[in-house]
This record gives sequence, structure tokens and C-alpha cells, in this order.
Amino acid sequence: MQSVMSQPAVRVASSGTRDPAMAAASLADELRHPYLGFVLFFCSAEYDLARLGAALENEFAGVTVSGCTSAGEITSRGYDRGCISAIGFDRRYFSIDCALIREMDRFTLQDAQNVIDGLLSHCRSARLAPIKGNTFAITLLDGLSSREELVLATLNAALGSIPQFGGSAGDDERLTNTHVFHGGRFHSGAATVLLVNTPLDFRVFSTHHMAEGREKLVVTKACADTRTVYELNAEPAAEAYARAVGSTVEALDREIFALRPLGVKIGDHYFIRSIQRVNPDKSLTFYCAVETGIVMTGMEPGALLDTVRTQLEASERVVGRPLVTIGCDCFLRRLEAELTGESDAVSEFLRYHKVIGFNSYGEQFNGMHINQTFTGVVIGQPDVCSG
Repeated sequence: MQSVMSQPAVRVASSGTRDPAMAAASLADELRHPYLGFVLFFCSAEYDLARLGAALENEFAGVTVSGCTSAGEITSRGYDRGCISAIGFDRRYFSIDCALIREMDRFTLQDAQNVIDGLLSHCRSARLAPIKGNTFAITLLDGLSSREELVLATLNAALGSIPQFGGSAGDDERLTNTHVFHGGRFHSGAATVLLVNTPLDFRVFSTHHMAEGREKLVVTKACADTRTVYELNAEPAAEAYARAVGSTVEALDREIFALRPLGVKIGDHYFIRSIQRVNPDKSLTFYCAVETGIVMTGMEPGALLDTVRTQLEASERVVGRPLVTIGCDCFLRRLEAELTGESDAVSEFLRYHKVIGFNSYGEQFNGMHINQTFTGVVIGQPDVCSG
């Protein structure tokens, strides 16, 4: 059991204990105090989730708990695995409420407006800070639902100017079952949205380290519902992609997918579309939405930490010394760090910047669903709060 900080506004803890009851008790020992108002956690899917959910509900009775399963955790040690990472928020500094979206494929704008209105009402009732400029949203979605784009676009319309970030739940790279946690139990095929109101300074950000390559691939046949591309440049998708990255179809694997993703240009920026797998018919299934007619560009990795360092340092110039940074880091970025021998350096960087979070199956930023990015929020210390 390890705790990173015990000071006003937040407490952070992690537990590698595999017994659910003992893990929940260990977290409660570190996080519980008279002003604890909310707990956010990220956990390995290797836990017995039914028992873990019941244990968390029991240990944090009277406190709202939200979270999701992950493809790796970020704790006070940096990158971690097979554990739980958690943040406890002091209600004197944070008013947080959350809602569950059960049917992601039937989520309408009216549903989104009702959800956001309810969350805003809770935040206003705490009277900690005005909503405008002092509120952000965190979204946690089932990472295998294939409905992230619908939910995010709809929520974004209801959120208006409120910044939003989040991550898609993972399952330790099994790609079978991912879960979000709400109301004392884990849910699949669902999403949660958290609204955070605070007088503390914060900055929401998103970044990736991929650079534009020369190869252009047009999606000439795809199924948007299953995120499957059958043809690129009017030939079997796997063949066209393999040629573009200098590989054979037989050699394509998650390592190549991590190092050579594709990107879609929207405005002046590229948004990454990562490949999940090659199918027997030589089609490609992606982690993000793809549609017939879009142009995809081969992307090449730059320095893994440079763009994240730029974003965090820019954020810290705005909010001051960080109290905590909540981060959603794509599991393919972590895989790249392991493949290139940079994992220890990344962990040290995460520790230095007080990042707590998880490795996700997709990231979310202001209504966009993206891949191979690092997205999150830097929250400043109470003593540098401008409010």
C-alpha cells in the first residue's frame, strides 16, 4: 500500500493487494477523512469485480465512488499493473457529481441535457465556485462499446463551453469485457460522466506525439458501426496498410499498430486512428470511428515525452505547482514506451508531474474520440488558487 500525498484538497493512494476486500480497506485507510466527498479510481480487470464493487461500496459508505477498469494503471510509482489507483477529493474544494449512461446507442441530446442539468444543479448547490470557468467534465466509457463517438458528441453539445476529457475503460489488453463503476457496481455497455466544480485553478489538455508521414490511404469500403475498414485505395485494407508501413500482412501485430498508426486531418490537426486487429478477410478493425471516403495519413512517432512535457509545463505555468494531474494515457503509448525502452523514463516523468490515472482503450477531449494520445487535467494547489 502506498500513498502519494496527504494534504488539503486531495489524497491519492494505490493498492496492489489482490483480495478485493483488503484492497478496498487499504484504500479507505489512506483516503478516508471527515471531509472526503468523492472517490475516483482505476483498477485492473483481473480483480473479482463483483466483490470489489461491494467492498468499495462498504468501505466508502456515504461517499460517492466512480471509476473504471483499465489497461494499466498510473500510480505514485508511474506506470503500474494489476492494482488500483485512486483519488479522494475534499468536498471543501470540490463539488463532484456523476451520472450513469446505460444505453449508449440510444443516448439522445435530450438525455444529455437532462444528465448535465442534473449534474449542474448538484454543483451549484455546493456554492463552491461559479460554474463558468470553474467546472470541467470527466467521461469514462466502455472501451469496447463502439458507441463512444455518439455519446461524446451528444454530451459535448449539452456541455457547451465546459471543457471535457476522459478515457475508454480497458481490460488489461484482453479486448473482451470493459467496465465502468457507478452506484456500487461495475457496468458494461455503459458510460459515466462526472462534473467537477472547484475554486482551484485547472487546465484541461490533450496531446499526441505522432507526426505526418507521406502515405495517403483512402477508405473505399468500411462499416462505421463495427469500425471495420474493408478496403483502402480499393484493395484489401490489410494489404494496403502493410505496404504503406513496409511490412507484410502476416507480420502485422500490435507492435506495428502502436508505432505506425493512421491519422485523420480535421482542420489543422491530425487525430489518430489506431488499428485494433487484422481480420481473416484482410479487413482492419479500428479503435475509433472510420467511414467510407475519409483520407487517412500514415503517421510516424516523434519523441514520446516531448509533446506531453510541453503541455504539462504550459499547464503548470497557468495553474502553478500541481496538486494532482489526472491522466488518461493510451495503452498503445505505454506499449511504445516498453518497446523502445522508455518505460522507466516515462514513469519518472509521471511521478514528477503528480500524474494519477490509467492506460485507456481510447481518449476523449471536448467531444472527440481519439487514440494514442495523453489527455487529462492539471489541478493547481490551493495556495495558488486565483479564486
